[in-house]
Amino acid sequence: MHQEQLQTWIRGNVSLCPRSIFIFDEMDKMHPGLIDAIKPYLDYYDELQGTSYQKSIFIFLSNAGGDIITQTVMDFFNQGKKREEIKLNDLDPILQMQIFNNKKSGLWHASLIEKHLIDFFIPFLPLEYRHVEMCAREELMSQLGLVDEDIVKKITDEMTYYPKDKQLFSVKGCKTVASKLNSYL
Repeated sequence: MHQEQLQTWIRGNVSLCPRSIFIFDEMDKMHPGLIDAIKPYLDYYDELQGTSYQKSIFIFLSNAGGDIITQTVMDFFNQGKKREEIKLNDLDPILQMQIFNNKKSGLWHASLIEKHLIDFFIPFLPLEYRHVEMCAREELMSQLGLVDEDIVKKITDEMTYYPKDKQLFSVKGCKTVASKLNSYL
């Protein structure tokens, strides 16, 4: 029933607007049957039941592969390289394999990956202390129109970082910066 509803929803939207964008969050938790229901719209057909899906964009968000991303960033750090030196091709092949072979993921052996229907795996790298500082500055500027470096430091220092021995990356990224700022206003 959910597969049919999802397919009807996709068909209806693309019929109204060929350049539709679909965003699916937490794909790694989605039931494999629902994932397979999306496959026909991504496959290499000119048309499907009289409708072309070639101008539609499907974005799949997932935490799958997060451990591989973190390990790659740590490897770069341990080699004295900067996070910015990581290239997409440093992560893409290992992310595809990790996601495809993870039995705990809804993407395990998903036909979307097996048939190479996903064009790009775009990793979101963990944020470092300096990135959290930038978020805090931006949040202060948007709320107050000015930046107080003492507050920036307090907010940034309150965040939790990992790994425990190095304290390099923010556990929550910048998600709680705004709420932490409220305690200083």
